[in-house]
Amino acid sequence: MSVTNGNTIRVHYTGTLTDGTQFDSSEGRDPLEFVVGSGMVIPGFDNGVIGMEIGETRTIEIPAKDAYGEKSDEMIVVIPRGEFGEGFTAEIGEQLLIQLGDGNQIPVTITQIDEETVTLDANHKLAGKDLIFTVTLVEIAAE
Repeated sequence: MSVTNGNTIRVHYTGTLTDGTQFDSSEGRDPLEFVVGSGMVIPGFDNGVIGMEIGETRTIEIPAKDAYGEKSDEMIVVIPRGEFGEGFTAEIGEQLLIQLGDGNQIPVTITQIDEETVTLDANHKLAGKDLIFTVTLVEIAAE
């Protein structure tokens, strides 16, 4: 039996950047469970497990466009420092949650601070990066 769209599967994985830097792994945790083709994981990961058999290990190379997309300048905003209140103390690289007009919150990273402005980047931290996953299929649970 091999993986097809609609299967609920469980996998162990290690995610690395093309330079070998590891950014995530299921090691020491329960396997990742998801429904193939449902959009629960990035498209390249979804497509990469098709045809795998239980116990198989596969290396999946995912270009940025099939992972978290390319970095978008539209996701970078410069906000007057005063908008953060008088006691604002933050550092470059710090993450904040910003509430949108519809009530949803999105994570942003502070990329620049000066006397008058704070620059926030709402791009995913892996946007613009090609990813490599080593995936082992543990179980095909259901269709």
